[in-house]
Amino acid sequence: MALPPSAKPLRADAERTVRAILEAAERVLSANPAAPMEQIAEAAGVARTTVHRRFASREALITALAAWATQRFHDAVEAARPDTAPPAVALYQATANVLRVKIGWGFAMNALPADAPEVARVHAAVQAQCERLFGRLRDAGVLRPGTDPDWARRVYYALIHEAATEAPETDAAVDALATRVVDTLLRGVGA
Repeated sequence: MALPPSAKPLRADAERTVRAILEAAERVLSANPAAPMEQIAEAAGVARTTVHRRFASREALITALAAWATQRFHDAVEAARPDTAPPAVALYQATANVLRVKIGWGFAMNALPADAPEVARVHAAVQAQCERLFGRLRDAGVLRPGTDPDWARRVYYALIHEAATEAPETDAAVDALATRVVDTLLRGVGA
């Protein structure tokens, strides 16, 4: 978990507790965005006082949840090795990884505005990686000659956004959805 620069690292048990609270908060708030802290504590299997000890307020919990999900989003793109893996492989892997984060952390991914400083920083880094990846796709001949990589990247983002709304429940279903996104991007929907 990304900690604020001034925060001390957490002990392993405390880190597990924080993660359990964040995962429970995602589940609970996805189902009911107005859910109280008590309901989140119950879902996490901890006392309400434990949640309040880790997060001073509901807003602090939601901010931490959004920061956690934003970092997972960044890590998902990094894990695809967009600058070093073969471009088509990196595109597919990034798609599958990002879909897993967007589906699993949907509430958190939308909890902070895109211009919040940490969110904006991570999104700018991810966008730069994607811009380089789409340039590599063009240079490798994966994109048709004359394709505008910036336009293709923006279409790709829209496809991922739409695909994430399907919320498949198994890894195999996410993989199939990632394949559909990449296939639609690279081959279109025409005959």
